[in-house]
Amino acid sequence: MTQPSPIATALTCRCPNCGKGKLFQGFLSLRPRCESCGLDYGAFDSGDGPAVFVILGAGFVVVFAALAVEVLYQPPFWLHAVLWLPLILITTLLPLRPIKALMIALQYRHKAAEGRLELREPNP
Repeated sequence: MTQPSPIATALTCRCPNCGKGKLFQGFLSLRPRCESCGLDYGAFDSGDGPAVFVILGAGFVVVFAALAVEVLYQPPFWLHAVLWLPLILITTLLPLRPIKALMIALQYRHKAAEGRLELREPNP
């Protein structure tokens, strides 16, 4: 059996092993294991990575758009708030789950694990 694509499983928020079971039980909380194949999700930890990528991408989009609108049209500040607050919510909340799912799928695909320090005997 071939593994499903990490991108396909990330976009559907499905198990990185079988592509069938749901990955999340809440907005960003992982299930304990896959209901389809039984893969234990406890070993996966995406940390702050998804939030960092989302913040950087959303910041670029929103700041560029806000600066362009300000330079071209010079609207009042209340209009900036009306325009950019919904865009900030959309560009941060919508991609967060798929990016977290992608990072978990890539961890699974590449068998990523916590780093270990290997102690060696000193050379004489």
